[in-house]
Amino acid sequence: MYVRRLKDVLIYTPQHSELYLKLETTMPLVSCVILDLDGTLLNTDDIVNDVLNVFMGKYGKKWDGSGSHIIAGKGPLEAAGDIIQDYELACTPEELISEITPLFSDRWCNIKALPGANRLIKHMNDHGVPLALASNSSRSSVNTKISYHQGWRESFSVIIGGDEVRMVKPSPEIFLEAARRMNVEASRCLVIEDSLPGVTAGKAAGMAVVAVPSLPKQSHLYNSADEIVNSLLDLQPEKWGLPPFQDWIEGTLPIEPWYIGGPVIKGYGRGSKFLGIPTANLSTEGYSTTLSEHPSGVYFGWAGLLTRGVYKMVMSIGWNPYFNNTEKTIEPWLLHDFDGDFYGEELRLAIVGYIRPETNFPTLERLKEKIHEDGKIAEKALDLPMYMHLKSAPYLTDSSQLNEHHTSPIHH
Repeated sequence: MYVRRLKDVLIYTPQHSELYLKLETTMPLVSCVILDLDGTLLNTDDIVNDVLNVFMGKYGKKWDGSGSHIIAGKGPLEAAGDIIQDYELACTPEELISEITPLFSDRWCNIKALPGANRLIKHMNDHGVPLALASNSSRSSVNTKISYHQGWRESFSVIIGGDEVRMVKPSPEIFLEAARRMNVEASRCLVIEDSLPGVTAGKAAGMAVVAVPSLPKQSHLYNSADEIVNSLLDLQPEKWGLPPFQDWIEGTLPIEPWYIGGPVIKGYGRGSKFLGIPTANLSTEGYSTTLSEHPSGVYFGWAGLLTRGVYKMVMSIGWNPYFNNTEKTIEPWLLHDFDGDFYGEELRLAIVGYIRPETNFPTLERLKEKIHEDGKIAEKALDLPMYMHLKSAPYLTDSSQLNEHHTSPIHH
């Protein structure tokens, strides 16, 4: 079955704050959702990198995460074999898995849900949409990981691990088995995946596939997916005939607040020189975990300068595709006219909401226009009580608090 969009209809998308022309298209009408786990719902990258770095040390080698692309989305044995071949290790895949399994077991309690994961699971459950979990990880590993996330186990009507099928992704078997257990036709299933093997498997199963790429700056590799989104925060279920999210407010999405801080540093010099928008850049040193936990995009919140006060701010996290950065950056724009700069001053940020995904623009003028639009959205939204009360977060103004990268929520 399909839902048909009318030709030449103007459609408003709150998260993008734009009107655009939607030509006649057809989208599969689905009735259930099949989710991948690692990299889609859970931020496993940091734990994987930590464990593999410890393991490699025994062989006099170093795992710095640059080889993550060779194992993304693969089953344990295949991934182990690729690591052994790539790093020329003197062990078998079985030996590698046997040695690192206990290391993983000690760390799964620290694994965090990716932004939008809890929101998606709760939304589908609240609206009676059947959910399945299909992972290349073993069933016991899947059960352990989700046990640390309240309500997840009972949210899925079907859970399948890679050791419960003959062939793991990119074979479609695990997705077809999920559909069979849910008693749903494959064509009525929507798969949400972060890896290329997962996307390949979903399409081979005859299902609609939304890709949420876990490989930075590699979205072009996911062309076989029906849709590519920057993160789960950008998912629009209504495109697939599913109930839409109703939590966008004034073009913004409230998120669980998170907090970071440090001295203001000199960036690339683009803010003032090219854009006429002076940003207060923060160093990314020590922020690897924070940057991996939060998808690139435009956020907003409150900025505290310990010697001046608290101000509204809008912030970009990402690769600045227009300038094609090689490193992910954090660039807040304080929505206030200051006399002079404040390099070296201590800046504290409370990030309270999300506006849109990072995107490229055809011209510098369009980029500048969009940044100013983001600023206006943030300026207006921060007057709402739900955001305004976070202006008084102690972290923003209390110099007695530890001067460290602070990412755990402050409750009010």
